[in-house]
Amino acid sequence: MPLNPEPAYRAPFPLMGGHLQTVYASEVRRVRGVEYKRERIDTADGDFLDLDWSAAREGDDDVLGGVAIVTHGLEGHSRRTYVLGMVRALNRAGWEVVAWNLRGCSGEMNRLVRFYHSGASDDLGRVVEHVADRRPGQPLALVGFSLGGNITLKYLGERGDDAPEAVRCAAVFSVPCDLKASALRMAEPGNGVYMARFMHHLKAKVRAKARLFPGELDLEGLDRMRDFRAFDDRFTGPLNGFGGAEEYWRRCSSKPLVPAIRRPTLVVAARNDPFLTPECHPEAAASEWVYLELPRHGGHAGFPQWGGTYWSEERTVDFAAQWA
Repeated sequence: MPLNPEPAYRAPFPLMGGHLQTVYASEVRRVRGVEYKRERIDTADGDFLDLDWSAAREGDDDVLGGVAIVTHGLEGHSRRTYVLGMVRALNRAGWEVVAWNLRGCSGEMNRLVRFYHSGASDDLGRVVEHVADRRPGQPLALVGFSLGGNITLKYLGERGDDAPEAVRCAAVFSVPCDLKASALRMAEPGNGVYMARFMHHLKAKVRAKARLFPGELDLEGLDRMRDFRAFDDRFTGPLNGFGGAEEYWRRCSSKPLVPAIRRPTLVVAARNDPFLTPECHPEAAASEWVYLELPRHGGHAGFPQWGGTYWSEERTVDFAAQWA
C-alpha cells in the first residue's frame, strides 16, 4: 500500500485536539442545501434498505462525475452532518449521490430480528448492484465513514478482482479496520462520553426490536451493559450469525481483506482520532491499490475547515476525479 506523504491539512484554530475536532464536526456544524429523494429496495432475505438520492447541480450534466454511494457510521443515517457535508461537496462537483441507510437506521425499524453491523458488506453489495442497474454505464465511487468505511473495505476485499466493473474507486475515513482494537479503545475512560451515547442509542434499538419480536430477545442485564464487548457478545454477534463479540470482531474486521482490494482506494485516519489505535490502520505495504494517509489532525470523522467544505470532502472529490 502506498503510504502517501503526510497531508498538509491542519485543523483551524481554536479547534485543537482530536476530541474537539470530533465533537465540533458532529455536534456544531450545520449543513444546508441537500435535498433527498427516497427509494426503498428489498433484500434477498426479505428485509429492506432505504436509499436517499441527491442529484448533482442542475445543468451540470457536462461535468457529471458519476454516482457516489455513501455509507454512514455507527448509529448514523443519511442526515448526519458528516454525510450531508460529503453529499453536498460531491453534488457541487457534479456527482449524483446515494446516501443509503443501514438496516434500522432510516427512521423505521427493519423487518427482521437481525439489524446492521460492521460487516454488512452483503447489504452494500445489494446497493451497488441496484445503483449500477439504475445508472448503467455510470462510474461508481464508494465513500464510507467509520463503521461504514469498514463495510466498504470489507466489500472491496471480499470481491477483489470480481468487484463490479462500474466501481472505479473508494475513499474511507476514520475506519476501525481492527474492530477489537477499536472496541477496547472506546472502552477506555477517556472515551466514556462517546461510549455512553452509543450505548444509549443501541439499547433503545434493542428494546424497540424486542417489542417487534416478543420472546426472541433476552433483555436481562441490558441496562448494566457499558461497552461494546458486552453488547456485541449478547446481541450484535448472535443476532447476525456470530458466536459472540470475539468471533464477530475477527470475522468482520476489514484489515485482513485489504490486500485483496483491486480498486483504487483512499484510506484516511487522523493520528489524533480518539476512537482508533495504530492497530486499526492497514499495513502500509498491504496493497498497491490502497493509499493510506495519516494526517496529524482531524479527530474521528471530523477534518473541519472554516468556509463550508471540510478537508475530507475536498480530498474525496479530488481522489474520485482521478479515477472516474
